[in-house]
Amino acid sequence: MEWWKKSVVYQIYVKSFQDSNNDGIGDLQGIVSRLDYLEKLGVDVLWLTPIYKSPNDDNGYDISDYYQIQPEFGTMEDFEELLEKAHEKQIKIILDVVFNHTSDEHHWFKESQSSKDNPYRDYYIWKEPKEGDVPNNWTSCFQGSAWEFDANTKEYYLHLFSKKQPDLNWQNPKVRQECYDIMNYWVDKGVDGFRLDVINVISKDESQYYVDSSIKGHKVCANGPHVHEYIQEMNQKVFSRKELLTVGETPAVTIEDGKKYAPLDNSELSMIFQFELMDVDGGETNKWSDQRFILKDLKQIMSRWQEGMYQKAWNSLFWNNHDQPRCVSRFGDTSTALYHEKSAKMLAICLHMMQGTPYIYQGEELGMTNVPFKSLNDYRDIETYNSYKQLVEIEKKVAHEDMLRYMLKSSRDHARTPMQWNKGKNAGFSNQTPWIMVNPNYLTINAEDEINNSNSIFYTYQKLIQLRKTYEIIILGKYELIMKDDENIFAYKRLYKDEEMIVYCNFSNQEVGYDPSILNDEKILIKNYEKHQKGILKPYESIVFYQKSRA
Repeated sequence: MEWWKKSVVYQIYVKSFQDSNNDGIGDLQGIVSRLDYLEKLGVDVLWLTPIYKSPNDDNGYDISDYYQIQPEFGTMEDFEELLEKAHEKQIKIILDVVFNHTSDEHHWFKESQSSKDNPYRDYYIWKEPKEGDVPNNWTSCFQGSAWEFDANTKEYYLHLFSKKQPDLNWQNPKVRQECYDIMNYWVDKGVDGFRLDVINVISKDESQYYVDSSIKGHKVCANGPHVHEYIQEMNQKVFSRKELLTVGETPAVTIEDGKKYAPLDNSELSMIFQFELMDVDGGETNKWSDQRFILKDLKQIMSRWQEGMYQKAWNSLFWNNHDQPRCVSRFGDTSTALYHEKSAKMLAICLHMMQGTPYIYQGEELGMTNVPFKSLNDYRDIETYNSYKQLVEIEKKVAHEDMLRYMLKSSRDHARTPMQWNKGKNAGFSNQTPWIMVNPNYLTINAEDEINNSNSIFYTYQKLIQLRKTYEIIILGKYELIMKDDENIFAYKRLYKDEEMIVYCNFSNQEVGYDPSILNDEKILIKNYEKHQKGILKPYESIVFYQKSRA
């Protein structure tokens, strides 16, 4: 079995994890200083958000040099030390790479922009105006047109994201080879895999460049005509060199797509991130709203992927990441300290008992929450700012107060505030004012307190990681949804050989009942209340039973 099927991945947002040199920005030496903490938690893999040189228009997802470390994060020596010390602790490292686009400050783009006959011109997607205007009406993921006019060469370049993130032309074999060379450089350094940013939009359909669309440009381009060909080529030239963990960020995919991107024969990627779950409350299609999820919808989405990918492809499991609000605020309950603790543990148990590789986003294991940002000035995220400008100022569709409320629910910045280490200055992140505000609840939610409390959320995550290493049923068992129509309980079975596991999760603040007659001589693998009364789930209670099958 591939090593990553048994692994748990921990995502580090480098800028906000730990500042070692007191400039208010997290860095590589900061991660080195916290390896003991990560080892104690028990995670197997660290996923680092982009560490390459970048002007930081989109917090590092706009890369200007793939071979250089971003100076504010440290040096190549710092990275090599991190890699070596992590490997000494049996912790692997995967890097985040962005190959759909570069920064407009990358030397390829500067050359490409300089003239129409420059050798790098074809590294990017340039199109002539249509009747003196943009080629089509595609909008960028960050609002506004996906096309930017270049006054020098009198053509438009495509940017599915920020205008400082021009899209690469993957039809050019030189571009593809450059990308493979970059990955091989890091594989030679010793990295253990890659998270590939929006990898399923790299293949654009040439016939669509002068065609208008009713959906955002990145969704038009998703799952394009040559995408599998490109990823298979990438696999042959890079991934097949050693057993790497490769996870593709793939918006707008179906289960059928998932089976092609992450097949069990490892001919493409190890696994993908799909975002159907992230849209259960409109987070992908109706982000700026008060919409809250309905549990039956959530169960249906999770179950469909668990069943659809079983023995055909491999799932990734996540509640949140650097682009999503905090999961306990979104899917749990932070209204009281008790509900916060119980719902954070319940969410962890619900996810980690499924099939797939779980991803923990930094601070999730502490129950870190959304942030009470007071004004627009507290935010830093380009998507949040652009959306405010577009919806409130340009289109005047949303009132200022409403937009501030929506931002408190959905902004990406909730995930990006500093890691809460202790009760000290700036939550122990830095002695200087951090680049973004610290969540004021660090006085009650922080790693030091969690580690000193044997009943904390941290230790629930630690135990879940240990269970995955102990029970093969968690990795290989078949998934079966039970209590399908219940509006408060998410319950499912896992079945493997003569073993059975039953997971009950109460997503409500009410006491609810379940039928205990399906239980036999079971033992309890994990629970989030000290005492459990059979047949009853207390508010946000979660419990996992294990037994040998009756058959």
